[in-house]
Amino acid sequence: MNAVTVDITLIVLMAAFFAAGIYLLLERSLTRVLLGLILMGNGANILILAMSGDGGKSPLYVAGTAPEEYTDSLPQALILTAIVITFAVTAFMLGIIYRSWVLGRQDDVQDDPEDRRVADQNSYDYEDDADIAADTTEFNDDEDASARPGRDAGTGPAERGVR
Repeated sequence: MNAVTVDITLIVLMAAFFAAGIYLLLERSLTRVLLGLILMGNGANILILAMSGDGGKSPLYVAGTAPEEYTDSLPQALILTAIVITFAVTAFMLGIIYRSWVLGRQDDVQDDPEDRRVADQNSYDYEDDADIAADTTEFNDDEDASARPGRDAGTGPAERGVR
């Protein structure tokens, strides 16, 4: 009987990558955010690798080899795809960091004054939160929708003289 075992070293390494990545994502510096994204991408790759199970023979067909002895190639394909996606996000973030440095000579994300103004204003909305003295609907709940004026065939807006 072949039991699937997970190396605890990979799990600890993956947890450390995710923890450091999340910590760096919460920083205001774009360079640190980029490093956090890279660490989280590598942590995801290690997670896929650790959960893929024990290694086996190459997934090429060899006559007489039982199917259980082959390794699953899907985790390898997922890791390769994740590497490509992480590389693309890294390249995009490097472009944003470079542009931020060229324009402002800093890579820190600044507060937007408009966002600050909106955050500081009262959350009371007169349109949504105002008390309504009476129901102002023009439709009655007890009427059938087909019995309402203008809903019958031949009594549309053109027949009633409404433009």
